[in-house]
Amino acid sequence: MTGTSTARASDTERGTLDKAAGENFPVAPFFLPRAWRADLMAVYGFARLVDDIGDGDLAPGGADARLLGVAPEQADDRIVLLDAFEADLRRVYDGTPRHPLLRRLQPTVRRCALPPEPFLGLIAANRQDQTVKRYETYDDLLAYCELSANPVGRLVLGVTGTSTPERIRLSDAVCTALQIVEHLQDVAEDLGRDRIYLPASDMKRFGVQETDLAAHTAGASVRALVAHEAERARGLLNEGAPLVGSVHGRLKLLLAGFVAGGRAAVHAIAAAEYDVLPGPPKPGKLRLLREVGLTLRGEG
Repeated sequence: MTGTSTARASDTERGTLDKAAGENFPVAPFFLPRAWRADLMAVYGFARLVDDIGDGDLAPGGADARLLGVAPEQADDRIVLLDAFEADLRRVYDGTPRHPLLRRLQPTVRRCALPPEPFLGLIAANRQDQTVKRYETYDDLLAYCELSANPVGRLVLGVTGTSTPERIRLSDAVCTALQIVEHLQDVAEDLGRDRIYLPASDMKRFGVQETDLAAHTAGASVRALVAHEAERARGLLNEGAPLVGSVHGRLKLLLAGFVAGGRAAVHAIAAAEYDVLPGPPKPGKLRLLREVGLTLRGEG
């Protein structure tokens, strides 16, 4: 790789990892052991890049496409890029990946014995986003979350060496809840991408039309629908919260932060009277800290 290509790869990697600061939940907080932080950032780099590919949010210039070996004339084809990314992921397990973020991931995969399935699930979710723009039922949405969200929690458990069948079950509930909450916060943004993650059957039940979601502020029917979905997310968070009590030390604080972040976001949505259309309701730091304390005490 030439000096220019190396610099371009370094810039691409750094640009993706820099997005960690803007996430709703801390990706690799300072209180974790250094090895865990490095491994979680490697996993984050993968998840962030596959989302950027799926959303068409890659850096201008096609650097990622070139790194993945995609021809310039196909650099805007998301399916082609996702296929190339999946091929490069497989090199993590049996060769040398092309993309620097996947080369960064390879030692983590080996050290933590992470299986390919969670990574493949995240790619499959973004591939599905290219063709599936609506979800008919809540169960359909849960099946999507099984690909788009639950693998992240499973990878966290894998990195920290704490994976058990029961913890995976609880983690899946938390991750699905966090995905639903994010969908509620981003109704307007998703609609701009011609995606709706509110189940069509629920929209029909509450008398909500797609045109209602394009308004500047939510009417009563949209608010009732959002309240219904927020209550579902709250229930899933409560179902998964015992995950926090099943671990100890700094990992307990990290997982409490995930659960508390979801609960605080649901509270922010409720505080906005379920009007999510002007922009995503965000919880304040004091509310988040309060929820962390309640979660650590097994309350909430």
